[in-house]
Amino acid sequence: MSTTLPTMTEPQKIGVHPVHLAPGGRAYGLPAFDGSMDWYGAYEEATAADGADGRLLTVHTFDESWTSWEMHPVGYEVVLCIDGEVTLIQEIDGESQPTLVRTGEWIINEPGVWHTADVGAGARCTCVFITPGMGTQTRVR
Repeated sequence: MSTTLPTMTEPQKIGVHPVHLAPGGRAYGLPAFDGSMDWYGAYEEATAADGADGRLLTVHTFDESWTSWEMHPVGYEVVLCIDGEVTLIQEIDGESQPTLVRTGEWIINEPGVWHTADVGAGARCTCVFITPGMGTQTRVR
């Protein structure tokens, strides 16, 4: 995975081409996101030199609940709901703690906290994620 798009002077769709926020205030466009674990693996490999200071900036729209849990061991993840609402579920001390996050609200997933999300039936939400991608783990929900 190359960490630069062919042309950085033209607008890109954030839902297609995420951004890597690198140390020193640098930012790089990324190849088209395909939703696969292979994409995430290639991203982590390509940005490994940034260590815990690198962040993945993405926007995702959901119309159903997540089918997995995830956890970011090396940093804080910011989740900003920009449309609709989502129930973020964090696993803290072995217990699930649901929090409703509405348009314009944000929440933070602390390092090592497993989290997932529910979207109401027939509902849709869009969130911005600023994620410390290094070492991210997933498990089936």
